[in-house]
Amino acid sequence: MSGGLLVAGTTSDAGKSVVTAGICRWLVRQGVKVAPFKGQNMSLNSFVTREGAEIGRAQAMQAQACRVEPTALMNPVLLKPGGERSSQVVLLGKPVGELSARGYHGGRQQALLGTVLECLAELRGTYDAVICEGAGSPAEINLRRTDIVNMGVARGAGLPVLVVGDIDRGGVFASFFGTVALLSPEDQALVAGFLVNKFRGDVTLLEPGLDMLRGLTGRHTYGVLPFRHGLGIDEEDGLRVSLRGTVRESTVAPPYGEDVLRVAVCAVPLMSNFTDVDALAAEPGVVVRFVDRPEELADADLVVVPGTRGTVRALQWLRERGLADALARRAAEGRPVLGICGGFQVLGEHIEDDVESRAGSVPGLGLLPVRVRFHPEKTLARPVGEALGEPVEGYEIHHGVAEVLGGMPFLDGCRTGQVWGTHWHGSLESDGFRRAFLREVAAACGRRFVPAPDTSFAALREEQLDLLGDLIEHHADTDALWRLIESGAPAGLPFIPPGAPA
Repeated sequence: MSGGLLVAGTTSDAGKSVVTAGICRWLVRQGVKVAPFKGQNMSLNSFVTREGAEIGRAQAMQAQACRVEPTALMNPVLLKPGGERSSQVVLLGKPVGELSARGYHGGRQQALLGTVLECLAELRGTYDAVICEGAGSPAEINLRRTDIVNMGVARGAGLPVLVVGDIDRGGVFASFFGTVALLSPEDQALVAGFLVNKFRGDVTLLEPGLDMLRGLTGRHTYGVLPFRHGLGIDEEDGLRVSLRGTVRESTVAPPYGEDVLRVAVCAVPLMSNFTDVDALAAEPGVVVRFVDRPEELADADLVVVPGTRGTVRALQWLRERGLADALARRAAEGRPVLGICGGFQVLGEHIEDDVESRAGSVPGLGLLPVRVRFHPEKTLARPVGEALGEPVEGYEIHHGVAEVLGGMPFLDGCRTGQVWGTHWHGSLESDGFRRAFLREVAAACGRRFVPAPDTSFAALREEQLDLLGDLIEHHADTDALWRLIESGAPAGLPFIPPGAPA
């Protein structure tokens, strides 16, 4: 087998990431050597590969679905928003500068198509199949000329396209038809068919519509996936945390001890890598919620200040909302606070930032004896260490360099009383360390909470990936999907007017 597929969507958040992961896991269970790919990703949730390259977390998750190590080839262009009109451009895992949306789409993006196609070709030369994920909708006609992630990739690499639609939002038939009808004849020739996502109810009631859709477009529907809670693992953006969703929306495991632990996560602007709290929510008896008001911290046993792409902006937001004062009161009362990456930086005494915000000298919250200076060079690393008597692994993505002036050592940061800070993302996925940390939190707040001794975050993630593979295996037309990946789009697909405007 030697082939590929582009999974596009009628909209953002139609389910492209999880469908791509599901197809990858289904294929690898068939003995296919498969890799994921996304030419351009826009996300504040990123990951560091073993070679020190920064890529989107969704592609790292899809690589795990494929049971392979993620590499920069799988996500050659990553855009990290720094505001509503500008983003940091990460090329082949390394930042190359900040660009406005106009500057990027005005010429820079199109120039990257060659790099994107070269990376895809290299993967296709190594793997039996490459399953590509699109972005947004392929029918964004205002962006088609410079497209390097949807039909630009499909046309450049000759890939068949499967369009995913979220029926839970409504209007899925109009979305499928309109998506095809707004593409040029050349692009339409690669759109092989559709996949319905998040269907609730009796699928036989949907079949007449699918038959009419085929009559209108000449295209096959490759499956109807039922609605499943908690499958949004490693979302590109938003607040739908994967394992948190599983715990809250399914049968909640009772706490192993007598008490629950309540975790409040400050929903700071430009929040990055909110997936850090997934591992907390995976613990039986741990309740995680995102908050933006000081009164919501009152009953929390642990407050997490997460990473952010705008450290100074987040600091200002915390002060404006009254959350900064609430955090200071918690620290004075000896109640646990954990800062991660940008959240660690805001807890320090002082920030010198002439890089990210260009705000210069800014006082921090003063809860940790740390001074931070932003450097133009980004730190990208996969550190390994020990804390609380347990081995820990993590990854680092930050421009701010911390000078620790006191406190007790904690990973690369420090601890003062019950205020903890580190640049390490992903540390809580280390099971022994997470349990030890939660025991410290429970003791500090007087909770009779006991971490379950057998919770394995890695095993839970594997279970989720297998669930995605099961959805494809049980609810998609896998024979037709196999032919599509292996042989490309069927010949003679009809053109649906009006097509893309000139």
